[in-house]
Amino acid sequence: MDLILIEKALLALFAAVVVAITISKLRGKKLRLPPGPFPVPVFGNWLQVGDDLNHRNLTDYAKKFGEIFLLKMGQRNLTVVSSPDLAKEVLHTQGVEFGSRTRNVVFDIFTGEGKDMVFTVYGDHWRKMRRIMTVPFFTNKVVQQYRFGWEDEIRRVVDEVKENPKASTDGIVLRKRLQLMMYNNLYRIMFDRRFESEDDPLFLKLKALNGERSRLAQSFDYNYGDFIPILRPFLRGYLKICKEVKETRLKLFKDHFLEERKKLTSTRPTSSKDLKCAIDHILDAEKKGEINEDNVLYIVENINVAAIETTLWSVEWGIAELVNHPNVQKKLRDEMDAILGPGVQITEPDTHKLPYLHAVINETLRMRMAIPLLVPHMNLHDAKLGGFDIPAESKVLVNAWFLANNPKYWNKPEEFRPERFLEEEAKVDANGNDFKYLPFGVGRRSCPGIILALPILGITLGRLVQNFELLPPPGQAKLDTSEKGGQFSMHILKHSTIVAKPRVF
Repeated sequence: MDLILIEKALLALFAAVVVAITISKLRGKKLRLPPGPFPVPVFGNWLQVGDDLNHRNLTDYAKKFGEIFLLKMGQRNLTVVSSPDLAKEVLHTQGVEFGSRTRNVVFDIFTGEGKDMVFTVYGDHWRKMRRIMTVPFFTNKVVQQYRFGWEDEIRRVVDEVKENPKASTDGIVLRKRLQLMMYNNLYRIMFDRRFESEDDPLFLKLKALNGERSRLAQSFDYNYGDFIPILRPFLRGYLKICKEVKETRLKLFKDHFLEERKKLTSTRPTSSKDLKCAIDHILDAEKKGEINEDNVLYIVENINVAAIETTLWSVEWGIAELVNHPNVQKKLRDEMDAILGPGVQITEPDTHKLPYLHAVINETLRMRMAIPLLVPHMNLHDAKLGGFDIPAESKVLVNAWFLANNPKYWNKPEEFRPERFLEEEAKVDANGNDFKYLPFGVGRRSCPGIILALPILGITLGRLVQNFELLPPPGQAKLDTSEKGGQFSMHILKHSTIVAKPRVF
């Protein structure tokens, strides 16, 4: 009996929504919306498109409907742009109008409904958070202060791989050790701390929680309940897990890192010569009343997700492409031997002397963009884009991957060819100076982590190629570079086994 009542109630609700939408359409103003597939009431294009809105699927729709198109996903409008001119409109010319962030039911949980910096709406809170985070994280002074630590971390990786006899024969999953390296790179900056080994219990717990957070947030599995409110009750179990993961992570950040740092700084004498780590600056802002403890925790949250994992994905992609293109690997090694000298270990200042290394990084970021759709944008008010009306609070995606892999703008984009950045695309760089290549975005909401990511990529890939011949495992001609796409992310599907044969100098 209860099931029959529920079924009748849902049918009645569905009918009421259809009628309300129909009346609204008849009474509403006529808009010139971007082209796209024909939507049906309530569900929009969801039944046709499904949940998987990865960069390649959206590229296929762009080829069909044009450089700007609209998907009606339940109650949400999703506008996708795929041309340099329209990307410039969204990110630069109309950067204020499209400067907000769309959120969803899962990201609302993990960001405290916008108490962070990355996913908050454009306005005073975002400006304050960006200012507070810039000095301790995103300046050249930070790079120069911590680059010795990054060089030490990759030295430890090289030494451990050399000491592992399996590495040069059967091969190892290098990514596991590089993940520890990346955590140490950022935790040195953030808390002046590092983890001694992959078996460190706190590191294992932190890594597991961050991995689960990324899996839950980047999954397409919850889209139906986010797009269509009447289906949201079916997400209760999923959202319950998200809340539990969020609460456990924030408690871990607070108990093991924030409180520990507070104790340390309160029990030791300080002087003007002492170097502050990033969290000291953030806690100072809290003491001044500029932000509260929740904001502090969500800053830590952002760095764990937006800085560590994304850079690790790019390192992993770079290694895979170098293994699969031994001619590129040799050319890069020869450049470092010629300019630095055989066996002279690359440091951060050296990365600026190595144009081919720079080209390899650019080509990796072009073909294997960690955030291929950038972080979604949103217009708070009705707006115009490309001659079309964009209703208020539309989710706006820039398909940066397609911009960087469209044969209309690039010569044979399917080929991994770093030379293009020394030849026909020599003036194009990752800083967003050309809107067909935007691995870190551009404008107000661009990724400030570019200042950390590029030197870390250069030092890491450089040291590995200097010290090892990187090869696929025995019996395998190439590494599998199948992709795993998420809400707006892309990482390698399989963490490959890699043979690392030490060089003799």
